Amino acid sequence: MTLRTSFRVASILIVAVLGLGLNPIHTAASHARIIRLSLVQGDVRILHDSKGDPLSSDKATWERAELNLPIRQHDVLATDNGRAEVEFENGAMAFINENSVLEFFDLSLDDGSLTTRLILRQGTGSFYVNPARDDYFSVTGGDFTAEAVGRANFRMDNFDDGSTVAVIKGQVSIVRKNDNKLLTKGQSLTMSADGATNISSAPQGDDFDRWVSGREDSVVTATNAARQYSSYSPYVSGFGDLYTYGGFYPIAGVGYGWQPYGVGLGWSPFDYGNWFYGSQFGWSFIGNQPWGWLPYHYGGWIFQPGIGWLWTPTGFRGGNVPVKFHPVTATFMRSGSTVAMVPTHPQDSGSKTPLNLAHAMPLNSAGNAQLAAGANWKVLKEKEVPAQTFVSHASPATAPARSARTLNSSGASGQPNGSTITYDAKEHRFVNSNVSAVSAATTASAPTSAAHASSVATSSTMAARGASTSAPVARAITVERQVRTMPSASARVSAPPPAPRSSGSARGGFVEGGSSARGGSVTTSTRSTSTAVSGSRGSTMSGGRH
Repeated sequence: MTLRTSFRVASILIVAVLGLGLNPIHTAASHARIIRLSLVQGDVRILHDSKGDPLSSDKATWERAELNLPIRQHDVLATDNGRAEVEFENGAMAFINENSVLEFFDLSLDDGSLTTRLILRQGTGSFYVNPARDDYFSVTGGDFTAEAVGRANFRMDNFDDGSTVAVIKGQVSIVRKNDNKLLTKGQSLTMSADGATNISSAPQGDDFDRWVSGREDSVVTATNAARQYSSYSPYVSGFGDLYTYGGFYPIAGVGYGWQPYGVGLGWSPFDYGNWFYGSQFGWSFIGNQPWGWLPYHYGGWIFQPGIGWLWTPTGFRGGNVPVKFHPVTATFMRSGSTVAMVPTHPQDSGSKTPLNLAHAMPLNSAGNAQLAAGANWKVLKEKEVPAQTFVSHASPATAPARSARTLNSSGASGQPNGSTITYDAKEHRFVNSNVSAVSAATTASAPTSAAHASSVATSSTMAARGASTSAPVARAITVERQVRTMPSASARVSAPPPAPRSSGSARGGFVEGGSSARGGSVTTSTRSTSTAVSGSRGSTMSGGRH
């Protein structure tokens, strides 16, 4: 080998080694996540791949939201006369009240850690945060962002004239531009649209708080009970529903399998459900039962004689490796004109013949599924499945309306001191109710009606200040009603601050006095709410990796 050849080979090896070393760093945060719409009550709508303010775009395509719908980065949930619950991979939950809009601004994955940045565009949301390892969770509403400091429960209200956040459990750091404030259990912060801030005791809970508390208790209890039947994994979303709606049975050589209550030997797991098309992952099966999330996107299926179909939680191993999301836990097959779906067996591998082929379920009327074992079947990729095989049940919906609510009228935490912005129902606009008396002497020849109106207005102002209204009015005063148009809550929302991605920052922890510690009492932070979004809209969206 010549010297020149040796040098060339060495150069190639060096580049290859450097590439292998740098590639994980480059791709570590490139995988966005898929989370679950775990509860739908009443009128709930969803917008996919939102750009900008979802309430101001006349081209946004809203749809009716279905139970167990996959939610991706840049999706937006909105409620009218309804409520919704979203469950995250690590067991965290987001609840939104009626007339509320929640945007999933950033759902990214960074070396096994989950970064969740939400935007409450308007209305009320409550959040249960259950972080694992270095997970990060924040909600932006109005002019500030609430960052969970470890395990926490907090509520946020975003109104047209200000926003408020109340800490129910744990600690929450409030970030606004370069300023941080740490709130602890029982504290509430209210910030008006002009930046005035008031910290006080959290208000009494209302019906929404009681509903959230009940949901949290039932989901967490059921999840903890169900996880004993699978190997430990940081992925917990949906396990609670399995415990509530079905039972676990031991399977020799496998562990435990699960089956819903009330089904017989003739039950097939894909008998009931809908198909949903997502631009990032294609066709996905939506189970319309409360438990219809985990069995259709994770794990596999085994047919046990005398019992029937059992779902097995395969792939839920320990560590911080994300569990891979599947649009459907089945393989598509074709034999002649028959297209069928075969439930995925835990030991299925790649393009090999599925082990459950004898139980193929036809997706069209042609052929006979009973002849599956003797037929000449070919494995199909999803793009090879005829388009008419799938039928989307997505239903279009109108865009949600902006809600006109203020801190004073919400009853959430009271109006900030000095705030006089109110909603005039007659004029359909926000006004400053603190009328200012402008001295303007009027002549005795002024119309009696005008003088009387001015006198009444002046007397009302004096009464509000505690002055006696029985004293004679020395001179008539003309009143100028000050009107100020308030920006909507959605328009006031600024971009969330970037989540920390360096190993040196304290994610989910509290480091007192540290300038780089998120959640600490930081006064020297260089964060800004106008910072560009760190998540890439054009990045590869996958549900995880093995």
